[in-house]
Amino acid sequence: QVQLVESGGDSVQSGGSLRLSCVAPDDSYSPYCMAWFRQAPGKEREGVSFIDTDGETNYAASVKDRFTISQDKAKITTFLQMDSLKPEDAAMYYCAADPTCASSFTAFEYTSWGQGTQVTVSS
Repeated sequence: QVQLVESGGDSVQSGGSLRLSCVAPDDSYSPYCMAWFRQAPGKEREGVSFIDTDGETNYAASVKDRFTISQDKAKITTFLQMDSLKPEDAAMYYCAADPTCASSFTAFEYTSWGQGTQVTVSS
């Protein structure tokens, strides 16, 4: 059941920036940990970043220092600011919510998912 809605995906050149947004249906998701995953064609889904209920964040090594995850005050919208984009960042990006807040990149921990937003990066 899709409950989260992503937006902000686009086609950009290498070195460019994008800001993805993920909107939850209401503030009932505020106790959840939120994460961004991505999946490129022919590859497995991989964790990109997550944020816990205290605002602590974690990033995959491949995006550390280039991507920033954040939330609005109500914790209804989760953002992913992506800077210095590389062709290897091209993928479908999904946001996900974990009610147990395991603070991990393990996809099965996340019970709510969006439909994804496409990011394309040209060299």
